[in-house]
Amino acid sequence: MAVLPMKKAFLCGLKKDRKRTLEYLQRQGVLEVSEEIEEDAVFRKMDVLSSKAVFERNAAEAEQALGVLQSYAPEEKGLLDSFRGRKVLALSVYEEMAARHDEIMKQASRLLLLAKTIGEKQGSIPRIEQQLKELEPWGTFDLPLNFKGTKATSAFIGAIPRQISQEELSREFSALCGKDAELSIVSASKEQTCIFAVCAKQDAAGAETALKAMGLVNAPQTSAVPAKRQKLLVEELKRTEEEIAEAGEEIRSMAPVREELKFVADYYTMRAEKYGVLNSLAQSQSVFLITGYVPAEQAKELEVHLASRYNVFAQFEDPAEDEDVPVILRNNKFAEPVEGIIESYGLPARGELDPSAVMAPFYYILFGLMLSDAAYGLIMVFGCLFCLKKFPQMEEGLKKSLKMFMYSGISTTFWGFMFGSFFGDAVHVIAATFFRRPDISMPPLWFEPVDMPMKMLVFSLCIGIIHIFTGLGVKLYSSVKSGHLADGICDVVFWYLLVGGAVVYMLTVPVFTGMLGLSFTLPGTVGIIAAAAALIGLAGIVLTDGRSSKNWGKRLLKGLYGAYGVTSYLSDILSYSRLLALGLATSVISTVFNKMGSMMGNSIPGVILFIVVFVIGHALNLAINALGAYVHTNRLQFVEFFGKFYEGGGKKFQPFAEHTKYFKVKEDV
Repeated sequence: MAVLPMKKAFLCGLKKDRKRTLEYLQRQGVLEVSEEIEEDAVFRKMDVLSSKAVFERNAAEAEQALGVLQSYAPEEKGLLDSFRGRKVLALSVYEEMAARHDEIMKQASRLLLLAKTIGEKQGSIPRIEQQLKELEPWGTFDLPLNFKGTKATSAFIGAIPRQISQEELSREFSALCGKDAELSIVSASKEQTCIFAVCAKQDAAGAETALKAMGLVNAPQTSAVPAKRQKLLVEELKRTEEEIAEAGEEIRSMAPVREELKFVADYYTMRAEKYGVLNSLAQSQSVFLITGYVPAEQAKELEVHLASRYNVFAQFEDPAEDEDVPVILRNNKFAEPVEGIIESYGLPARGELDPSAVMAPFYYILFGLMLSDAAYGLIMVFGCLFCLKKFPQMEEGLKKSLKMFMYSGISTTFWGFMFGSFFGDAVHVIAATFFRRPDISMPPLWFEPVDMPMKMLVFSLCIGIIHIFTGLGVKLYSSVKSGHLADGICDVVFWYLLVGGAVVYMLTVPVFTGMLGLSFTLPGTVGIIAAAAALIGLAGIVLTDGRSSKNWGKRLLKGLYGAYGVTSYLSDILSYSRLLALGLATSVISTVFNKMGSMMGNSIPGVILFIVVFVIGHALNLAINALGAYVHTNRLQFVEFFGKFYEGGGKKFQPFAEHTKYFKVKEDV
């Protein structure tokens, strides 16, 4: 359990080597760049943010082009392809493809143009279809719909929004207008009646007023005869659909450039990040300077390579005590997988202990106790092992997570056998239902929590006490290591005496041990010693918890308030009852699914029902309870364990590196 020591780096090189140096540093991913050098008369900083914005826009366009290609020519992916990680490119291949980035971007632009064309064409289809629908009632009309009449007549073409007969039309018009007009019905339906009206020029105003009063709505305005206009629209619709199909086919034909588009998206992402660093560099006319942090174990190798390859001077020194140094965790293979859990809570602050090694065994044990089914554990173990072996290029964070679940699966398997759970009681149900052997079952190596819940509760609380006391032990170790022994005694030893003494004392009370179902009660002498230890711890807390205050009155009040914290220890210990709750939930739900599957007995339909219920039910049970075990194990670590000694607040090491999505470049040897 260690936080890697860091070195503060100072790099100086010739400006002509700046590009190659930055690209090398980006591929190595070992330097976090800082902006500590201020501008002066000699060293200035370049403003390249506009260039960075261009690269970011190009990367975004390449991603959009990939999205277009994915829509029309989906990439075939397996169920587990998300575990593959980024593809490795040799530096020589990278440089060869980088030389073609403009050519590849033209392909991306073409894809985006085709997608835009398709979008515009698809947007025009509803408009054409709407026009066709509007012209449909006028299909037999042999005049343009914008016809207004002759020199001596006025014409009105439109629709009345109801069904009306010729007689009703003439009668209503005469009643409203009182003038002569030629009225004819072009088409009629329940929704509307399309009419054509002609009157003398001098009667146009009255006729228009009457028709509007009847609800006339003007026909779609077109200078062509409706049938001819319909034909043109049908041809336009067909042509539009053909153009959409052609554009789609061209997009599909560009599927072979997918990998190149992925490359160029990563290429511009890397260039944008490089220009972000370049924007912060101090440079003169011929020299550039870089400051930052490098892991101490990699400083020497970096110094040698920079000097030999690019003639860059590198100097490394220990950071000052007050510097906010970035944090990298380094642990053995057993503890390394839980580093992501710690990072989600907060990395160790400078000088603080890395809790990974202490936390790891408890994490795996607690997870296993909550899931506690041997079959589920074996599924997790072999599933994680399969992915780890099949996909060696998997991203490091995902690899750590899979290893964490693998170790948790081993713990789950162990506790499953200890408690006699293998898909719940599947062994007994299958033997009794389908083989008529009710005597066959998988007995627990220890006991069954469902039959002895109080015993499981006591065991869970014991695990909780050990877990919490271990956290206090880490705090004591940190205090002694940092030279604050007195703080360790006041903040840890007195709590050991108070909480530990209280727990031991309760074990001497017959009522308490009987309630917990314990088969023993400690003798009274032990109770006296435990009570004395608890009183000493209580007195120590009351007298020392407020030691930062010089006023004895305030000190005692703070001490009494601190002693009240014993209630939080009680609630923390009781929190571990969730080990019982989640373990029972897994077992009981498994048993219910087994019982449901066996309801139809030993028959062909019964076998089919059992297989379906068994597979679906246990898959759901594993998914839900594994998620519950993960969440509640994290909760016990973050609240009950870390709350006793760990503060966090460290800054994660964020090196200048290849933060790409599809490829990573391998340095040529």
